[in-house]
Amino acid sequence: TLGNANIKMSAMDLSSAAFPVNTPKFWGDEKELVANCIETGWISSEGPAVKEFEAKLASKCGRRHAIACANGTAALDIAVKALQLGKGDEVILPSFCIISVITQVVRGGSVPVLVDSDSTFNMDVAQIRERLTPRTKAIICVHTYHFPVDMEPVLALVKERGIKVIEDAAEMIGQTCLGRPCGSFGDISTMSFYPNKHITTGEGGMVLCDDPDLAERCQQLRNLCFDPKKRRFVHEELGWNYRMTNLQAALGLGQLSHLEEAVSRKREIG
Repeated sequence: TLGNANIKMSAMDLSSAAFPVNTPKFWGDEKELVANCIETGWISSEGPAVKEFEAKLASKCGRRHAIACANGTAALDIAVKALQLGKGDEVILPSFCIISVITQVVRGGSVPVLVDSDSTFNMDVAQIRERLTPRTKAIICVHTYHFPVDMEPVLALVKERGIKVIEDAAEMIGQTCLGRPCGSFGDISTMSFYPNKHITTGEGGMVLCDDPDLAERCQQLRNLCFDPKKRRFVHEELGWNYRMTNLQAALGLGQLSHLEEAVSRKREIG
């Protein structure tokens, strides 16, 4: 019903209608923060908002280090390469996930080993043990939709065998598991700030970890593998230009200050 008019939609009308997956929510702070980037001229990745966004998100997730990057796919690419997963290594990951999760695994010559989903749409952690082999080097846990992966048995399993864990927390920003923030588990975590996430920078991503050496490696991979300890423009490894701009980070800061409200609204929607 619209006003006093009754509108009836046929099955054909509904099938052709376009329903947005999500409409991003802006709270009002973002405009001033983004405008400041333009007014000061700080629009590139060298701007101060990038480091501020990294520091605040790291604190929010209980991590020591955060590395902002171009998008969630870039974050996963960096994570896989930073852990030096390579040819012949087996990586366990869920069968139900976006292709970004598997892309760098395959490109690097590793072998994806798929685990089916359980009733939460996450990987069925009870199936992981039977997928393990001497070549298993990492597990990628992807929190999907409304519930996190059951991390407790995963962490217990990898502790026995020295297997690395990548936690993809793109869809669980601001939520918790086992009383800890999602994004705080495993050797390295990744996030995406696409417009359908709890906070958005338009496009954007983040890599989070606690190991300072791993953080430094992620920073280099994000920035064409420039090594600040060596002569500039001399490269010993190939990386990417996966930097986040100061404009994106400023938008992210405005969004991050309203994260709890965003999560609350999503729960209200159901």
